[in-house]
Amino acid sequence: MSITERKREIEQEWSSCISNNNNPLCRANFPPNFLFGVATSAYQVEGACNQGGRGPSTWDAFSHTEGKICDGKDADIAVDQYHRYKEDIDLIAKLGFGAYRFSISWSRIYPDGLGTKVNDEGIAHYNNLINSLLEKGIEPYVTLYHWDLPLHLHESLGGWLNESIVKCFAIYAETCFASFGDRVKKWITINEPLQTAINGYCTGVYAPGKNENPSTEPYLAAHYQLLAHAEAVSIYREKFKEQQGGEIGLVVDCEWAEPLSDNIEDKNAAARRLDFQLGWYLDPIFYGDYPESMQERLGDSLPIFSQKNKDLLRNSVDFVGLNHYTSRFVRQGTDKQNEYYRVQEVERIAECEGEAIGPKAASPWLYIVPWGIQKVLNYIAQRYNNPPIYVTENGMDDEDNDVSPLHEMLDDKLRVSYYKGYLTAVAQAVKDGADVRGYFAWSLLDNFEWQYGYTKRFGLIYVDFKNGLTRHLKSSAYWFVRFLKGGEGKSGKEE
Repeated sequence: MSITERKREIEQEWSSCISNNNNPLCRANFPPNFLFGVATSAYQVEGACNQGGRGPSTWDAFSHTEGKICDGKDADIAVDQYHRYKEDIDLIAKLGFGAYRFSISWSRIYPDGLGTKVNDEGIAHYNNLINSLLEKGIEPYVTLYHWDLPLHLHESLGGWLNESIVKCFAIYAETCFASFGDRVKKWITINEPLQTAINGYCTGVYAPGKNENPSTEPYLAAHYQLLAHAEAVSIYREKFKEQQGGEIGLVVDCEWAEPLSDNIEDKNAAARRLDFQLGWYLDPIFYGDYPESMQERLGDSLPIFSQKNKDLLRNSVDFVGLNHYTSRFVRQGTDKQNEYYRVQEVERIAECEGEAIGPKAASPWLYIVPWGIQKVLNYIAQRYNNPPIYVTENGMDDEDNDVSPLHEMLDDKLRVSYYKGYLTAVAQAVKDGADVRGYFAWSLLDNFEWQYGYTKRFGLIYVDFKNGLTRHLKSSAYWFVRFLKGGEGKSGKEE
């Protein structure tokens, strides 16, 4: 079946599903207690890399290495949220969001990562940030690890390739629970462990930039991230949960894998693709071990859980966080360029013979496919006995443009369309029975977009990188203002 035929078939099914819901998208499509928030990560927005006692991270070293970031820039200043957090919190409140998902910089709490001496200035900074959020009625959702590993842990231990890192992460997590848990009620241990494993230790396009042993090291890095997660959850539940009353989860990322045809080979390929994304992390937590398809294809390259590991991992989430942006058609095939895909025996297809799975955003991997998020949410609900789910990231990017006038950059009609489509799909998943409890737009602000530097803009708020990092609301921000107030939210600027 061609991509054109398959796309038409899926979109007809999607249109039929949506047309059965006669109400246009509005806040009332979601449960009254459904949470809407915005998200960022420390390295992408904070800056102040040498201030407040912060130690260097792997991303500092990586971004300062020539050729690693496409525009040659770094996040030493980023968008300076370290100093401007009150301004940004005021903007979150103005937009009407009820929560802010941000990450704590591990090396701002323990500069060497080892947990030997806590940095009081780092504790004070996050106390100020959390208190300022609560003063505005905004709930903090805190991620402990969003890729910025303390550099010393990489240089002295080998980072996520050494089991000793599990203890280091546990010490760091316990310090955060003790310091902030009286006010923080939603914790995320690790963001997208898949990306650290594959892009950090297989392709090398993310820090720490390793690609020497792509058939073994990604699986070891993933293994120790899972064990670090489980250890942190165990500490929280044993020492803090009863008194503090919070919840703790893990954030996984997944592009939906839709079989290109009804052939059993393509269906099996799509199932394997999902195993190597979601199952890699959620199967050990819900079922005690890695998916069978991974065990069969990886053999001795896949680490083994001890019984103690399994006991610690089992049910070690109060909720699942899902980061989702895009989808692919999948068929049986071989990718000789990438070891991770080769071993899956899958071919991911976004474009073929001039037809694409959906409109294109700025990033080369990001196609706009709203029906995919409904399928991912329903898949998690069905495979893992309907756990509570938060969509912890969802959004799209524009290309940075030095030529277009500011008013054109602010009028982000495609992003408005993106959010309307994806939120419609999330509402439909809730209607289908998935226990989705919240949604976070990525991102609050244009920021440092990893290997793309400042060439891609994901923000609801435009940051003028050349003129004092001033903030300007985009049309998508105004759309959310109206949507969150209960309106349908037509595209365009606020009148």
